[in-house]
Amino acid sequence: MAVVTGWQGRFFEDYAVGDVYRSRLGRTITETDNIWFTNLTLNTNQSHFNTPFAERSPFGKPLVNSAFTLSLVTGLSVTDVSENAMANLAWDDIKLPRPVFAGDTLWCESEVLELRESASRPYAGIVGIRSRGINQRKEVVIEFRRTMMVYRRGAEQVQDLFPITEAEWGV
Repeated sequence: MAVVTGWQGRFFEDYAVGDVYRSRLGRTITETDNIWFTNLTLNTNQSHFNTPFAERSPFGKPLVNSAFTLSLVTGLSVTDVSENAMANLAWDDIKLPRPVFAGDTLWCESEVLELRESASRPYAGIVGIRSRGINQRKEVVIEFRRTMMVYRRGAEQVQDLFPITEAEWGV
């Protein structure tokens, strides 16, 4: 039987400085996403969950929690840039040039900025990227740099873990 393998993510050897990756999926943020994240993180700033309070702000309505925006845009980038990362090492230069509201849909665009060998872990390398979240109006709502340690292809830690069985098919 021929097994067709699917996407396994990028390994350290698959990156090149200057490569740009765009998320295949966009994600619409709901009011529930914002309130749950805000409650989970114990953020008591009323601009995220109190509509009458938020209506008095310059934005006129509740803002999406900016830590949620960072988390979502990072998540949108995982398939392209960090599915085989073993660790995030840094988030730097986080900028929030536009507000995000419930109902906005975000996509992520990432560019590879630097690559280097890991001095302490020969089975991995260091990848530096910059990412940005773009809404449905083509506005950049967040930009940041991220550094991560990514496994090399063939590293023992990422060998196929699928539990291959010798059992015959029953259907």
